[in-house]
Amino acid sequence: MPQVTITLSQGRTPEQIRALQHEVHTAVLRSVDTRPEYIRVIVHEVPATHWSTGDVTIAEMRNAPLSLPTAKKELP
Repeated sequence: MPQVTITLSQGRTPEQIRALQHEVHTAVLRSVDTRPEYIRVIVHEVPATHWSTGDVTIAEMRNAPLSLPTAKKELP
């Protein structure tokens, strides 16, 4: 019985989560010799304040202003 576990930060709509489950189920069914009813897809949603990368939470990343790339100074 294939089981796929996906961890995402919270913030997706129920429709987006359902579409993800469907697409993963379809990919597993296409790739593995098993019956559809044996495929398990589990989605864990983690609060954005409980997930960090490089000591910055996802919530902090989302709230940070976007930094635009700076133009390179040309040498004279």
